[in-house]
Amino acid sequence: MVKHGSRLVINRLWLVAALALPFHGASADSALSGVSSASDKWLVAQVDSQKRVDKLADDRQSMADEYRNTLRESDSLKLYIEQLKSQLRSQQDEMDSIRGEQRDIARTNVEILPLMQDMLHTLGQFVDLDVPFLLDERHDRIKKLNDMMPRADVTVSEKFRRIVEAYQVEIDYGRTIESYTGNLNGKDVAFLRVGRVGLLYQTPDGKDTGYWDRGKKDWVADNSYADGVKEGLKVARKQTSPDLLIVPIQAAAK
Repeated sequence: MVKHGSRLVINRLWLVAALALPFHGASADSALSGVSSASDKWLVAQVDSQKRVDKLADDRQSMADEYRNTLRESDSLKLYIEQLKSQLRSQQDEMDSIRGEQRDIARTNVEILPLMQDMLHTLGQFVDLDVPFLLDERHDRIKKLNDMMPRADVTVSEKFRRIVEAYQVEIDYGRTIESYTGNLNGKDVAFLRVGRVGLLYQTPDGKDTGYWDRGKKDWVADNSYADGVKEGLKVARKQTSPDLLIVPIQAAAK
């Protein structure tokens, strides 16, 4: 940019130059014209130079802004990378923990599979030696468990859960009263189970009543318990409220 003061100096220079030159008509005009042309060129050169200076200043400011932005981005990237490293370390620790758990599970599976087989064998023996109620249902439950054991699509934890569930069902039999129908020696009868301490039967007409004798391991006919069995069947079927039942209870073998 050319200031107004500079223009005045230049104009004065023209005047001094004009006065210094001898006045010879056309020669004087030619000299003045040359001075004016040189001055104009100088001014144009100054303007172009100032424009280049201004552009360099703008470029410098732009580069400085870009540099600061690059520094900020670099700091953000460093922080992001540190966060990623922290996440990777956490994931690696988690993977190591999972591998350790898998090894523990593998060892547990090796130890628990024989245990589950023993549990099933013991459960089967228990049912065979127990009071003979719901034998088909109980044997079928054990058979399904045995069929499940070699299956690869059932997890070890699920196998164990089902075996424990079967044990729980057997435990519950010992503290409940139940009535169900079946066939005994070719006759349809109603069975009455009182926990595990008594298993009795009665024909639909009430003429035949009896119970399972643990010692003899056989059924014994005994109509003296007919009224007690009849009342017990009503209680088991929830046809009447629980009351005192007179049924044969055998002492445990010593």
